[in-house]
Amino acid sequence: MSSPAAFKSVAIICGGGPAPGINAVISSVAKIFLKDGYRVIGVHEGYKGIFSNDPQIKEFNFDHADRIFSRGGSTLIMGRYKPKDHEFNIKFFVDYNVKLLVTIGGDDTASTANRLSKFLKGNNLDVRNIHVPKTIDNDLPLPDRNPTFGFHSAKDEGVRIGNTVYEDARTSQNWFIMSTMGRSAGHLAFGIASACHFPMMIIPEMFSKTKPTLDKIINLVISSMIKRRILGIHYGVALVSEGVFHILDENELKESGILFTYDDHGHPELGNVSKSTIFNVLVQEKLKSLDIKIKSRPVELGYELRCCRPIGFDLTLCTLLGVGVKKLFDAGMTGCIVTTNSNGDISPLYLSDIEDKNGKIQPRLVDMEAEISRLCFQNLHFLTVEDYDKVPMLPSPEEYDFHKLLAWKV
Repeated sequence: MSSPAAFKSVAIICGGGPAPGINAVISSVAKIFLKDGYRVIGVHEGYKGIFSNDPQIKEFNFDHADRIFSRGGSTLIMGRYKPKDHEFNIKFFVDYNVKLLVTIGGDDTASTANRLSKFLKGNNLDVRNIHVPKTIDNDLPLPDRNPTFGFHSAKDEGVRIGNTVYEDARTSQNWFIMSTMGRSAGHLAFGIASACHFPMMIIPEMFSKTKPTLDKIINLVISSMIKRRILGIHYGVALVSEGVFHILDENELKESGILFTYDDHGHPELGNVSKSTIFNVLVQEKLKSLDIKIKSRPVELGYELRCCRPIGFDLTLCTLLGVGVKKLFDAGMTGCIVTTNSNGDISPLYLSDIEDKNGKIQPRLVDMEAEISRLCFQNLHFLTVEDYDKVPMLPSPEEYDFHKLLAWKV
């Protein structure tokens, strides 16, 4: 019987958080390499699994690969572990005769793969690496602003929930304060809010001309509530991207009265709190101080979006990226990200092409100057200078003026 090392192997790992379409990538990579006689193995828990003394692996055959391609989630357990250079070793790659490491993840996973490739080359091991970019945040700077896989499926699920919440608001004649994922960029919030015709959305990119504060965020929500009341509309949904939390001054968060837990460095652990609940409480406190009776409830859009079934767009994209890995491998390429364009052409993208002078990949943000952005924001409901004489309940209406709050030119 042949030893495992007698077969040329392709190893697959998944890093970071889930995104719809991971299984379609894994399935496509497995099928096309199995067809060429390779052994295909998946490693659980990402880099932690690779460098453990007893890596937990999943052996792929056609039947398993064929069962998973349209499922949400990941058949491989994901991992966020980021090993230091001194933790690298060659044992796994030698034991399984690995010729290609396929990494599925964000920029952290890709950057670690880049370091690992250099280590393996320095130890005279010919192990190539091709990275498949993944994030529902859509914030990786891919060519032609093409979307990252998983984004459209997560947005679609968010729109499904958002439409239901908006219908509830209309049916019950009240408001909902919704929050959704997006650490650095507001793509997901922008996509959901614009598709659902929400009267207010708040994303980090809106604050390019002024310093963001909790008070400004709360006043933007109330601005929409009062504007709708002027229009005779007594319901609505305001969507706030969680990314605004990450651009707030940390001292303001600490002094806000919110009960945070704190990490070892004294930073608030934002992942442990419901952003929608916080914003809703603060909105209700402000409304009470103004003696304005508008009822609102929080809705958190979080982990519900990450493991939904991928829609057709992502199934096609992920299949193309998976077979694109084989194309780049056959062309002798390594240390690159597999990308495609609107024509479906596969090309490599090297980290050196997109990282800054400090070796960091800057997130792709919502382009506030793009026509789609300008038109969608024009369609929101908010107070302007023309409304000042219609809001006697507000002692200082300029504090709720959308353009003044954001220092935007009219």
